[in-house]
This record gives sequence, C-alpha cells and structure tokens, in this order.
Amino acid sequence: MKKLINISLDAMGGDSAPEIVIDGAAQAKVRYPNLKFTFSGDENIISSLINSFSNLQDSNIVHTEEFISANEKPSVALRTGKNSSMAHAINQVKSGFCDAVVSAGNTGALMAMSKLYLRPIEGISRPAIAAYFPTIIGESCMLDLGANIDCDAKNLVQFSFMGQAFASIIMGIKNPTVSLLNIGEEEQKGLDYIKEASLILSTMKDKINYKGFIEGDKIAQGETDVIVADGFTGNVALKTAEGTALLVTTYLKKALSSSFSSKIGYLFSKKSLKNFRLQMDPRKYNGAVFLGLNAIAVKSHGGTDAFGFANAISVAADMVEYEFVSNLKKKMSKVDMDSLK
Repeated sequence: MKKLINISLDAMGGDSAPEIVIDGAAQAKVRYPNLKFTFSGDENIISSLINSFSNLQDSNIVHTEEFISANEKPSVALRTGKNSSMAHAINQVKSGFCDAVVSAGNTGALMAMSKLYLRPIEGISRPAIAAYFPTIIGESCMLDLGANIDCDAKNLVQFSFMGQAFASIIMGIKNPTVSLLNIGEEEQKGLDYIKEASLILSTMKDKINYKGFIEGDKIAQGETDVIVADGFTGNVALKTAEGTALLVTTYLKKALSSSFSSKIGYLFSKKSLKNFRLQMDPRKYNGAVFLGLNAIAVKSHGGTDAFGFANAISVAADMVEYEFVSNLKKKMSKVDMDSLK
C-alpha cells in the first residue's frame, strides 16, 4: 500500500474557486486514493461543497475568510496577506503537516510567499517555474515560465541543472539533454548573458548534457528534453504555444462544420479527432512547479476547470512520491552552485 500523501490546497485561489478546487481534489483522489487534503479558506463554503464528495470526507479545513486577489502585487500580498488562504496553505507545508501545496491563485504572490516561507535550496539564488511541454515525440520540460523576468548567465545555468533534475527524477529521462532558448543556434547570436551561460554550460559537459541553443520553432519538435529561458521569454513562448493550439483546434472545428461532406467526414474520423483534442488539451499539462525550493509548490492555471486542477494535484503527488526535493538536493550538491551566484 502506498504511503499517505498530504496535499495542502489554497481553496480560494483561482477564477472559479472554491468549486473547481474541491471538485478537482475529488477527481485527483480517484486517481490517487492515497491522497488526503487540507483546504485553506472559508470553512462554511468549503464544508458544504465537500459534502457532495464521499471521498473527501477525511479532509481537513483551515478557516480563513481572507484571500489574495488575482491583481494583488506580490509585495502587498506579502505585507497584508499573512492570514490569507494562500499563506495558510503554504504554511501547512512549512510546518511539515502537508507534503506539498497547490494553488490556482495569483502567480506572483504564490512565488513570493513560497520563497519566503519555504526558502530556496542552499546554492539556488532564484527558484524557477517549470512545466511539461508537449512535443511531437512526447514531452519536454521548460523553465523559467515567468518567475524571473530579469536573469543573468548564472541564473540560466542554475535553471539548467534544476530542469535536468526534474526531467531525470520526475519524467524518468536518462541523461536528459538541455538547451538554451535563443534567436539562433549559432554561437555568436543572442544576448550577452545567454551566450555567457552557454559558455559556462559548455565547460561542464561532465555534469550536464548540454546541447547548445534551440530556436522557438524547434521546441515542439522534441529535439531536446529541457528548454531553459529567462522568465519573460519562457512565458511568452508558453502563451504563444497555448494560443497556437487554440488557433489550430478552432480552425479544425470550423473546417469540419463548413459543409455537409465535411460533417460526413467528421463522423468517419470522430475517434481520431477525439484523440487529437485530447493531445492538444492544455488541461493535461496544467501544473507548473516552483523548482529550487525546500518543499513542493505547484501553480495551477487560474482559469482552469476541475479536470485541469486535478492534473495540477497529480503533478504535486508525483513529486512527493518520487521524493523530488531530497533527490534534487543530492544532484545539486554535486555541482558547485555557490560559485554561480
């Protein structure tokens, strides 16, 4: 029997909270019966919703009526949000009562609070947001996706090692390849800090499987296992990919309903198109990880539904099950990160 995994949930974070949080928790527990949840938020609302799900009756509730709004500045959230549902959810992990925290709330506030309460791993100057990225041949890992807008070469090097550890420990890729996202593959192209990071990584081939630069059009081709960028570039790349996926599915839907013959064709290809939609569904890849902290924190998309939130919980559960933080520390201890600060 698998050990019990305690997940702390920010019940009031997200566009459709707390309904999707609780529904998502119930869905996740079907997949992972060994999960137990602690919901932080308004107890009266949460209790009434939990009553609809038989598999959530063993859940805990930490009551607070305060929550962090979607447009709250991280600095303000840190100063005024100590009694918020987000802060309580993170502190359940800090205290050791829960194994991981998941929130669909304000990304900046969640990163700021997680960094303050959970603290970065020794040798890591900046945690980074990482997530699965679908490719033609499977999945890759991409970071940073928005936590650090301004980066230097040493930040990118640290991100590279953290991404390599994620791909190895969680994705099960043996000796994963790592590339830096750039405007060209040639050594002379790109901003100075990206070229500097590339030079550093090139001298560490015994510790990391660095492939060099990768351009944006190659990300989805699966040419590398880990794509590393600063938070600004990574976030733009992610949002562009999400928008492109929506564009493709919208065009396809219009094409299949444009005429009687196309509708007949849809009937014959219905099963294949269903598989196509599943592969393109962004909810499958929901759940971005804050890499580099002393505990597991997962960010769900704020506008996701219960299915998407359940996937974010699954990411957290997998990281706990594979003892990601302790394994990451072991891998990072073999690299002199202090010299890269």
